[in-house]
Amino acid sequence: MRRSEGFQLVAAGVLALSAAELATRLLSPREPLPNPEPVRLSDYFSPEEIGRARRHARPQMAIGLAGAALDAAALGWVVRRVGRARPVAGRALPTRSTRAAVLGSAGYAAALSAGLTLPGLPLAALARRRSLAVGLATQSWSDWFKDLGKASAIQTVIAAGGGAAVTAAARRWPRNWWLPVAGGSVAFGAALAALAPVVLEPLFNDFTPLPEGPIRDDVLGLADSAGVRVGQVFSVDASRRTTAVNAYVSGLGPTKRVVLYDTLLDKFSRQEVAVVVAHELGHVRHRDVLRSVGFAALTAPAAALAVQRLSWAISPARGAPSALPALALAAGIVSAPLGLLSSRLSRQIERRADAFSLQLSDAPEAFVSFERTIVRENVADPSPPRILNVLATHPPTDQRIGAALAYQKGRPSRAAP
Repeated sequence: MRRSEGFQLVAAGVLALSAAELATRLLSPREPLPNPEPVRLSDYFSPEEIGRARRHARPQMAIGLAGAALDAAALGWVVRRVGRARPVAGRALPTRSTRAAVLGSAGYAAALSAGLTLPGLPLAALARRRSLAVGLATQSWSDWFKDLGKASAIQTVIAAGGGAAVTAAARRWPRNWWLPVAGGSVAFGAALAALAPVVLEPLFNDFTPLPEGPIRDDVLGLADSAGVRVGQVFSVDASRRTTAVNAYVSGLGPTKRVVLYDTLLDKFSRQEVAVVVAHELGHVRHRDVLRSVGFAALTAPAAALAVQRLSWAISPARGAPSALPALALAAGIVSAPLGLLSSRLSRQIERRADAFSLQLSDAPEAFVSFERTIVRENVADPSPPRILNVLATHPPTDQRIGAALAYQKGRPSRAAP
């Protein structure tokens, strides 16, 4: 690599990190949030509960990190094999027709995506076996493999389209393809966010509109109090796979929806469910799905430039199927530090949603009881090591309980009736 190319690579990497840092700062909540009160875990969890959670959650995290490292190693192996098998002289684009290159890239990317699911299968199976052992997973192995096959098929189709689009752009704009690719990736991400609830998610689960009753009345009442147009509220049959409890907001515009796990509706009190719903309404109120699209829009151009420069340093291939492994490896390397900044933004957004929930529901006791129970139900580490918190998209449980205590401490005392 020439010195000028090395400088361009470093400059592109610094620019990508700077763009992500700027996006994190711009999109983080502006309103001040109270600092959580200190929490002693022993006041809320027994030693057995803490030990069980840590014995499960921390090895699961290690398995996940090992899987990511294995994926990167497998991709690196492919890059080396392609580099030896298909040497490219100089820096010129290959002479094969653009149509052939684009079609070849679609097939190559699909094969690469499907093939790279195989090395990590043993680790994924190990993580699932451990979840079965603690009663967290409920799905049969055959159904698990079916879901894995469907997810792999979707990823393969997306990879094929992405590989074809990048190759077409690289042949049309040999040096500046990173800019249209960045714009296309943001547009595709926004479209996927809008369509996933009605196109992809029903492939894996059944969604039922929340029926008439007290819970639905609570949801509508909370939404009215928050001044939020909630769209649809659904129950999802999560229990077919897990005993874990969760809720989330997805979709954009007409597909916007709040989704509650059936395990949440079955296992928790009405007030605890209201606390969770209020949290999700906080995401709707602050347009947090759009905020994630905004983060992608602000970081994509600089990230795509960094991926281009790094892929050129890894492999001399250009505008051809043989360039795709290096591009995929470069994308993984660039996205890793950007993902840490995205997680930091996510934790701030979740803190604000917690604060919104506490203010809207005015039920800190129910908030704390929910957090205590969810640790047992999800076998989640209530206070992971600080070094692991940088990977998390949510604050740890002890901080979330501390936030409820801070709210309770600052809440005006109620007059006796």
